[in-house]
Amino acid sequence: MSEAATLLPTTRDEDWRYAEPAALATLAAPDLAAWDEMVVAPGESLTRECVLDAGHSGVRRLRLTLGAGAKAAIFALASADSYTRLEVEVTLGDGAHFEFGGVTIGGGEHVREFVTRCIHAAPNATSNQVVRAVHWGRATGNFLGRIEVARDAQKTDAGQNFRAILLEKGASANTKPELEIFADDVKCAHGAAIGALDRTAGFYMAARGLPPEIVRKLQVQAFIADAFENAEPEMGEALLDRALGVLEGAAL
Repeated sequence: MSEAATLLPTTRDEDWRYAEPAALATLAAPDLAAWDEMVVAPGESLTRECVLDAGHSGVRRLRLTLGAGAKAAIFALASADSYTRLEVEVTLGDGAHFEFGGVTIGGGEHVREFVTRCIHAAPNATSNQVVRAVHWGRATGNFLGRIEVARDAQKTDAGQNFRAILLEKGASANTKPELEIFADDVKCAHGAAIGALDRTAGFYMAARGLPPEIVRKLQVQAFIADAFENAEPEMGEALLDRALGVLEGAAL
């Protein structure tokens, strides 16, 4: 077996367990070796949006290193009509902060996923991750989030939250939160929920004259807006509009 072949993942690998097997078979070693590297100097700030749509599918990898007191935020939307995976790895220095907000949305039969690794390497750093998934048809939305806290990284405050709405019975969602903590004075939390639209809220709004399809769109809008709440208003609104545009093909 060639060295390149040994580098290619399969669904037997823990970090790829929910991926799309047919798509993995088409990957080549260079697809997995390429990382977009970003370094945020001490006290500086960085904000980026990452849109994986029809023209930007496949695997994308981001690696960030945050200096002392630095701040970084990534806001992502995955809506491509093919296998789509965004990986984000971030290492936080003393007092740094990392924010991640992401939405996977779409139908068809494909997998859209976010995979994050947040390494708290020094004290006093904070991180917050909010991921929302909305899928229909036979599509799948995944979030694999790992938080690592080093032995000396006291006063860490880290959290991640994943929620998914499945608009049809054939759709699915998976989440795999991981916490690896070696410090003893930390706050680390994760939460996950997967379900359907709230019928009670839908009936309430419909009873006040709103058409059912508008009611369901408003419910989805409120649901995914959480992921972009901490983005700059202009960026958050643009990402939300793009996500809602994908709903035109949904079974609302």
